[in-house]
Amino acid sequence: MYCWIQLEYAYIGLKSRLLLPNERSHQRQTVSAMCMKRVMILLPTLDEEEGLADVLPRLPVREMSELGWESKVLIIDGGSKDLTTQVAQESGCELLQQQGKGKGAAMRLGFLHFLQADYDALVMLDPDGTYHPEEIPKFLKKLEHADVVIGDRLRGAMDPDAMTRTNYFGNHVLTWIAVALYGVPMNDLCSGYWGFSKQAVSMLKLNSMRFEIEAEMYTSCAAEDLDMSHIAIRYSKRLGEAKLGSVKDGWNIFRKLLVRRIFTSPHQNQVGEGNLNIR
Repeated sequence: MYCWIQLEYAYIGLKSRLLLPNERSHQRQTVSAMCMKRVMILLPTLDEEEGLADVLPRLPVREMSELGWESKVLIIDGGSKDLTTQVAQESGCELLQQQGKGKGAAMRLGFLHFLQADYDALVMLDPDGTYHPEEIPKFLKKLEHADVVIGDRLRGAMDPDAMTRTNYFGNHVLTWIAVALYGVPMNDLCSGYWGFSKQAVSMLKLNSMRFEIEAEMYTSCAAEDLDMSHIAIRYSKRLGEAKLGSVKDGWNIFRKLLVRRIFTSPHQNQVGEGNLNIR
């Protein structure tokens, strides 16, 4: 029996040496592909043809691949009237039309689609030119030691005119309130640049429909005791028309923080889906 095993290993070794260079290269590529992890890049859009056309070509696909990540883009569109969907389709991105209206509805649909597919991590960012996709690899590296990674604009490199004074002040105040209410560190509550492990997304319980979604993501992560980490990011002036209203959306974010402090989790429409689905 021992001799047969030796002969079999000798044959395998001889066969590998006799392979042509291109065959050996194909073998290495096959093994490498089997070891690759998969990340979904989630982009919510509503009339973002200019921003999307700028962001998609800048995705660091090669750098992510060198880190061992295969990437795929999912765009959740909220009913764009411009050429956003055309830009998405021409770029080969997966495109879904959201149910309901608002960024929160888009993100919840994207999270649910992520959980139903074979992915290991998710990175979400607004494709309006404010966030820099070149920084995605930093999120993936940080996710090796954290459940959730949040891009910090307030302690990062903010370009001139990237944020109004009202929004800058409001972001600081809302972030301070969130930490005071929940006692969990947070540097930039309203950041739109997040990274998640698959386990972290599966534990989120959300029902936000609009721009309060990031605040509820924070409250849900805090309630589930997920390990949240921060990285300083660059923040630039948006391309196209702004959709965030300073006062109204700020009030909705504050109200969400208060409601989730009293009622930790929303009622689930369907057990096991964390209320990510919309009925």
